[in-house]
Amino acid sequence: MPDWDGLLRQKLVGLSLEAGERREVIAELAGHLEETFEELQQQGLTEEAAVERALSQVRDWQSLQRRIQRARMKEDVMTDRVRQVWLPGFVALFLSMMLLSVNQVYGPKPLIMSAHGSSMSVPVAVIYVPWLLLLVPIGTVGAYLARRAGGSQGAMLLSILFPVLPPLAFFILVFPVALILGDHVAHNFMISGLFVGVIAWVVLPGTALLAGGLPVQLLRSRRAVSGPVAST
Repeated sequence: MPDWDGLLRQKLVGLSLEAGERREVIAELAGHLEETFEELQQQGLTEEAAVERALSQVRDWQSLQRRIQRARMKEDVMTDRVRQVWLPGFVALFLSMMLLSVNQVYGPKPLIMSAHGSSMSVPVAVIYVPWLLLLVPIGTVGAYLARRAGGSQGAMLLSILFPVLPPLAFFILVFPVALILGDHVAHNFMISGLFVGVIAWVVLPGTALLAGGLPVQLLRSRRAVSGPVAST
């Protein structure tokens, strides 16, 4: 029986992967070659001819190595992105939405913000003070999860601010529409109302999230700086 693992290690000697990933790739390829080898032998080929024919399926082993490494690098990047950004971000977003719902039902009355600052103005935003205070530890959670997954400074910042990205995207999309429709609606109210909404749903929550997440990010930066110094 051919030693497919040994043959593949010789053919893929330049494959620069971690030991576990390298064994996984070689085992997968060896299984494919073994199946092809058995089929060829059933067709009447000798063992030597079947081995040569199975290996001849790969015309350029260096090209195969490059394709494997590119595929693995893409997989690693996607896996890291999920662990370092998307998972911490969605955890922070879920906690934020859940606590906002609880605050709306059981919390105290919110502060009302209007576009013109008078009692006759139509309210355009509400501020839930307890929810804003609870966003501070949520920002800490997002930063901690991103840091624990080995995320960069940018990944940590994105995880911290993830809960305000949906309302920010909404206002970015609505603002141009308000400018376009300015001649057909109460123009001054729309623009001022959008600014008030941005303050209530983006600026204030973002500030609370940063208040909880930035200390974790700064702690990571200090450890990264002091680490090499301590090692010397």
